Amino acid sequence: MSPDDDSLIAELLAGKHRALARVISKIEDRSPGYRDLVSALYEHTGGADVIGITGSPGAGKSTLVDKLAQRYRDRDETVGIIAIDPSSPFTGGAVLGDRIRMASAVGDMDVFVRSMSARGTLGGLSTATMDAVTAMDAFGKDKIIVETVGAGQNEIDVVRAAETVAVLVPPGSGDSIQTLKAGILEIADVFVVNKADRDGADRTVQELREMIELESGHGFETAGHHGSNSTRNRHGTVLDEGRGGADDGDRDASQQRWRPPIVETVATTGEGVDSFIGELGAHREFLERSGEGVEKARKRHAEEIRTLLREDLNATLETELDRSGGVETLAETVRRGETDPYTVADEVLAPVTDCLEELDADESDCE
Repeated sequence: MSPDDDSLIAELLAGKHRALARVISKIEDRSPGYRDLVSALYEHTGGADVIGITGSPGAGKSTLVDKLAQRYRDRDETVGIIAIDPSSPFTGGAVLGDRIRMASAVGDMDVFVRSMSARGTLGGLSTATMDAVTAMDAFGKDKIIVETVGAGQNEIDVVRAAETVAVLVPPGSGDSIQTLKAGILEIADVFVVNKADRDGADRTVQELREMIELESGHGFETAGHHGSNSTRNRHGTVLDEGRGGADDGDRDASQQRWRPPIVETVATTGEGVDSFIGELGAHREFLERSGEGVEKARKRHAEEIRTLLREDLNATLETELDRSGGVETLAETVRRGETDPYTVADEVLAPVTDCLEELDADESDCE
């Protein structure tokens, strides 16, 4: 790593926000040496709570994130916010937009807001976003909030970066719930019915509740009737007893599974935000007690490794394509009937395959 990057890392770890901003810029621009920077930061991570906020457009995500940050600051906790923007990160407009929506963060250096591009990644999150979370975690932020673009079901990738995922659902979105439920059920740790003072909020809560009950196999039940196989933690959150669970009051959290609670909020006034924070804390506590947090971290790192390998292999293959005359030239040979796509793919892959076979042979000689 260059002396400048060594100095940058030292300044970031010393708590200088300017260094944090520069590191994230290097990460986002994929500047030379950014991989060494991220590698050097990894040993300093693990202290932050990473929270993903997603939901349909117009659900009030940015306003709720603003109130969430404000409450955390009231508790003397530092906050990092990454707002995923589907547009170009180089216009500057998105950053200004976030600053306006997150009005309470203005002037408070312990609320670090950063807009990043989705870069067209399926799911709305890019590898750069995950690296930026690493930088904020190493910096020492207590809470890191990742707000996604609001593309609904395509936001599955948010789970890669977050330990707890909150899905916002606006009132009167029954049709949207039916459309999105397959994806939502898989990623939501907490449901938030924001704008709960509007007509249709009660119906939306009921539809979510029925969807959760169906998922947990309890059939259609109303609030307060969670069945004999359920218990509550000290926050009042319902926990389902898993298969082979304990049969007395001293339940082992490892034998229970989390059932997403539903929180009603009015982000513009801050109503319900404290309850929302309570449920986020309850899920964090559940992850620690049950061991699911360790499993989620393992899966997250495995996915990071796979993603990096795909990116690196893709770059290598693009180089091989260029050496072979470029994909357009190869496509023309297929059009003329001189070869076929399978043969072309085998020929492009051949140098990579040969290299891997040589490595295997060398390792066998050393054994």
